[in-house]
Amino acid sequence: VQFVESGGGLVPPEGSLRLSCTASGYTFNGYGMSYYRQVPGKERELVATVTANGGMTKYADSVKGRFTISKDNAKNTVYLQMNSLKPEDTAVYYCARGYNRNLDDYWGQGTQVTVSS
Repeated sequence: VQFVESGGGLVPPEGSLRLSCTASGYTFNGYGMSYYRQVPGKERELVATVTANGGMTKYADSVKGRFTISKDNAKNTVYLQMNSLKPEDTAVYYCARGYNRNLDDYWGQGTQVTVSS
């Protein structure tokens, strides 16, 4: 099982980014996916999660209405669209296999998102 993450970077406040996480080595459409984020010195936070077929999603209160998670099973890829970014969204973002903390057995390498003017 392997994940390749991309899409992080530096963006000004109120900007947008789209993170991608492409999976290999297992049947992607059989598992949900999640995005977490972590800031040094703090616990890893579940940001968004999506079921195996993409039909159900959940979000942290801090990102509701701004972030959208989606899953393209034909491309073995999960996306996190992040709009109206705030400085407090600055973190390393990780994708993980599983829905809503029910698995999280494999993780991506992480991608840095920095929101700053």
